[in-house]
Amino acid sequence: MENGTIERTIHVEASPAVVFDVVSNPEHVRAWWPDEAEFSSTPGAPGRIGFDQGDSGMAWEQFTVVDAVPHRLFSFRWTHAEGTVAAANNSFLVTFELEPEGEGTLLRLTETGFRERGWDDAKVAAEHASHVSGWDHFLPRLPVYAAGVGTRS
Repeated sequence: MENGTIERTIHVEASPAVVFDVVSNPEHVRAWWPDEAEFSSTPGAPGRIGFDQGDSGMAWEQFTVVDAVPHRLFSFRWTHAEGTVAAANNSFLVTFELEPEGEGTLLRLTETGFRERGWDDAKVAAEHASHVSGWDHFLPRLPVYAAGVGTRS
């Protein structure tokens, strides 16, 4: 479905164990994606991630882990309103699937939930384009960072 899903596949020169840690541990997540990350990798636990907006301060987004299967899968919902339970109609679902590939890991990122929010086509297209731009900016940082983590472990 157009503007309904974002999919990216990248190879990471690090083991699935390292890559899982890099996508599920707030200490590592903030090194390649948001400026701040405060969450537990326990499914259902509320958390948040923050993006520095300069003089405007930190823009916080709500973050709830959905699944955490070590070395294989990490998924979360985000952007729901503070104080609400993350659901299909109020948040985006991001899934990282990890598969061993040679000496490294094949990482598949999928983000869904654009059409489920009940927005008109223009809002869906704008949000989708913003997230495409965001992932295209941040995701290339992950393999570089993870390769460094892998050499330290």
